[in-house]
Amino acid sequence: MRSLLDKQQAGDKQQAEKKLVGEKAAELVEDGMIVGLGTGSTAFFMIRRLAERVRDGLRITGVATSRRTHEMAASLGIRVVDVNDVDSIDLTIDGADEIDDRLNAIKGGGGALLREKLVASISKRVVLIIDSTKRVDRLGRFPLPVEIVPFAWKHTLKKLEREGYRAQIREKDGALFVTDGGNYIIDLHDLYKIEDPRKLEASINNLPGVVENGLFTGLVTDMLIAENGRRSPNRHDGPQTGGTVRHLQRRIPRHAANELLGHRHRAIPERWFRS
Repeated sequence: MRSLLDKQQAGDKQQAEKKLVGEKAAELVEDGMIVGLGTGSTAFFMIRRLAERVRDGLRITGVATSRRTHEMAASLGIRVVDVNDVDSIDLTIDGADEIDDRLNAIKGGGGALLREKLVASISKRVVLIIDSTKRVDRLGRFPLPVEIVPFAWKHTLKKLEREGYRAQIREKDGALFVTDGGNYIIDLHDLYKIEDPRKLEASINNLPGVVENGLFTGLVTDMLIAENGRRSPNRHDGPQTGGTVRHLQRRIPRHAANELLGHRHRAIPERWFRS
């Protein structure tokens, strides 16, 4: 009984933090911006708050990282356009499955990693928003998603196994999971601690049959992390009664970060926001 209560409280805390950081992230958006709209449970709260700001007069153009994000944002009144209709994106806000203090991340738990990475790659600023369970010292606890073409997928799986990975094809509702791009996903389990995320990202992508993987290195400019979130006891989705959002920001250009953050990382200055 105690264990069930602890799990419930942990779940409530995590959900409260997602709401807190999602709503805080929506305040980063300025009038006239082209905004990359992320996918997932934390991005949900950001999009919902952003729609409230749009109803209050904020003018933005959204670029969605998945079909479900497109549908949600459009249904809430946010103008959403195709990624090919914009030259670049001012700000992308998205979630993450894991992120370290060097702003390397694992994404793709929801299956949108390819579109998320494409949108991030043309963004001037990429902000990942997370609850306190997603921040890690080193990536690898969360299974690494690898998007692959359906053709010869079993052979691609075998190639990854021969590389020493515990690879598992992703399924949903008893069938192979299919991404918005019509591809499959293989999850690599038991990586534990990834020593060199950038090297691993490139190595996996070099395998024939692989489209992209969920390692994001050199793309992220900011991380917002919620801590000590607490729910109102009266409403399941009620307001927080406290909590802190910490903002870690890369202070050097992303092209320089590709060279500098790999092995000669310096502490990233932090800014604090309290709810």
